[in-house]
Amino acid sequence: MSFEEQPDFARQVADLNKYGQALNRCESVEEVVSLTLEAMSLLFQFSYSTFVEVRDGEPRVVHSTNPRLTQGDQPSAVARRAFDDGETVVATDEEAGMTPDSDVTATLAVPAQVGGDVTAVLVTRSTTVSSFGEEHSRPLEILASHAATAISNIRSRERLERARQDLETRKEMIEMYDRLLRHDLGNDLQVIAGFADDVATEVEGQTEEYAGKIQRAARSSADLIERVGSLVSTLEQQDEPEPRPLGSILDKTVTEVGANYDSLTVDFDRSAFEYRVFAGELLDSVFTNLVSNAAVHNEGDVYVVISVEESGSDEIVVRFADDGVGVPEHLREEIFEMGAKGPESDGSGFGLGFVRALTESYGGDVTVGESEYGGAEFRVTLKRV
Repeated sequence: MSFEEQPDFARQVADLNKYGQALNRCESVEEVVSLTLEAMSLLFQFSYSTFVEVRDGEPRVVHSTNPRLTQGDQPSAVARRAFDDGETVVATDEEAGMTPDSDVTATLAVPAQVGGDVTAVLVTRSTTVSSFGEEHSRPLEILASHAATAISNIRSRERLERARQDLETRKEMIEMYDRLLRHDLGNDLQVIAGFADDVATEVEGQTEEYAGKIQRAARSSADLIERVGSLVSTLEQQDEPEPRPLGSILDKTVTEVGANYDSLTVDFDRSAFEYRVFAGELLDSVFTNLVSNAAVHNEGDVYVVISVEESGSDEIVVRFADDGVGVPEHLREEIFEMGAKGPESDGSGFGLGFVRALTESYGGDVTVGESEYGGAEFRVTLKRV
């Protein structure tokens, strides 16, 4: 008999909907586990119920009414199979029990999935029925779907909160260094430049040349401090991440950057970017830096392909691949450091450092490698809604 043909079908659906709404209001995974096991008991009233959570790719028992299982245990073979295959598993007879002398006659294991990733496995065992049919598996699969969504939302909120806390810590450190640079070092540079001016008026020849070099170095350092200060001010004003439309932000970026560089050709299909991502209002600056970099750091015409791919259930990766000269492997980390720039660069050296600081403040990341077109490929990872 199918799930829909059961005489208490309407009641079960109503109960599942109520539990689904309650699960979505849970603030922690522990609440999800407790509520899910309560629902399993209400729906089936079978002997044992187990909740297996998946963290960092490894399943572990977090709670079970089976006395043979405790928190932290490896899941049973049936639960492990459901996790590995991503499909509902029914076991009977000897395979159903965890030990040869078990009184369990049938086991049902259902993977809870979001976006193809298994976040948990729900297991129920019976000592009274010989097998489980669709009337058992379908409601448990619905409950598993609710639990998976709830866990995914909680983990997303946790990651976002950690990103916010990391951002606050970074801001505090940057503010401290900014005050030291602007006040202490800035004052010292003013003194150096002032004395160098006085010395330059009193000397000639090579000594005058040296005094000029001191003047230029002091002014260059003071200018560097001002630019760092401007960057700090921008980061301090950065708002907290919230859901934003990826496609429209990239569309605007491509249009504006393309208008500024005749040498740049961008391959971008707006329809492939219908995602919402967690970011601040400066996400367009991240994309602008990366697209314009291709034109600025390459001679002649440059071709850039922007693509996107999903990474797991809660992230997307935006790729910026060009056919330029690329980035040497030994420089691929260094270029994201604040102030880092090549010997031929006329820029400030803060562009890519700014890109990484912003991206990390959104809970994401940015890396660079070699593109399939022979140039550089920047990969921006963002949390998606």
